[in-house]
Amino acid sequence: MLMAGFLGLRWRELIGLHRRGIDLDQGAARVRRSVAELNNGRREIKALKSAAGKRTVSIPTLIVPGIREHPTRYAEPGADGRVFIGPKGASPRRNHFNRLWRKACRDAGVKGLHFHDLRHTGNTLAASTGASTRELMACMGHITARAALIYQHASAERDRLIADAVSGLVNRGRKKTRTGTEKEDQKPEGHAGDTAD
Repeated sequence: MLMAGFLGLRWRELIGLHRRGIDLDQGAARVRRSVAELNNGRREIKALKSAAGKRTVSIPTLIVPGIREHPTRYAEPGADGRVFIGPKGASPRRNHFNRLWRKACRDAGVKGLHFHDLRHTGNTLAASTGASTRELMACMGHITARAALIYQHASAERDRLIADAVSGLVNRGRKKTRTGTEKEDQKPEGHAGDTAD
């Protein structure tokens, strides 16, 4: 599910997508409706709860070929055709899909991954690019900053881990030089060693 993992869309938003909502030439998905599964088993197609939920999300170029291939095999025909349908042509039901998801995860040797985790992945990836709180809110379809701040915090923690790892690499390199493990006559590597003048 490329669109869940890279765009951070919710299950109900994915199921609500129609072909006219995906513009691969512009690299955008327009989220306008969702499909809710009611307790009595009925499904209800409805407008999104807030104006923030109604949004256009950019599609990373990397996944456009995979998405371009999808409608020819798995979607209803025509501009109003649903993008995601089950094998019998109906909108997938969450409980049935979850069984297929768990089996796919087991077959791949992945434990404890829920479908909604893909949304978290997409949002964390977006936050790791340095996106502002406002940009993350727009991408996720949130009206408050709370969720965006969670992803920014996770991104900041990861950034700290990366910075600490870089420091570790430099310190190990310094220790090697100080302990004399490098040969005296060895030419220095990098820019200084390769420069003729």
